[in-house]
Amino acid sequence: MALKISLKAHERLIIGGAVVTNGSTRSDLIIENNVPILRDKDILSETQATTPCRRLYFLIQLMYVDEKNITEYHQTYWVLVRDLLQAAPSMLALIDQVNEQILAGKYYQALKLAAKLIDQEQEVVNRVRKSSGSIHRHP
Repeated sequence: MALKISLKAHERLIIGGAVVTNGSTRSDLIIENNVPILRDKDILSETQATTPCRRLYFLIQLMYVDEKNITEYHQTYWVLVRDLLQAAPSMLALIDQVNEQILAGKYYQALKLAAKLIDQEQEVVNRVRKSSGSIHRHP
């Protein structure tokens, strides 16, 4: 079954490892075979991978669109997972779900779960900032 994708002007997407940028008008693409596709809203650049969970997302993204280097991405991923769990054991349940998808070769599903990791990471950061802001120091 073909997949129809409607692109906004100048919207990017990745199709099978190739970055495609739409022109200045809205357009439709019909993808007729099974190939990795990521829409602009789901693409994370390497420069945006600035936190542990964002780095995991970026690696999963690479696994999804660049199969020829998958062994290298897997090795790096498992090191990052170990480090993240040492720093934030509360993320274990969600990381286990991501790991299951990766081990099954379901990288798009793993990406969706990794996006939840990024949200959870941001919640932790927000809580820490909030609690740090409420600490009153007395001389």
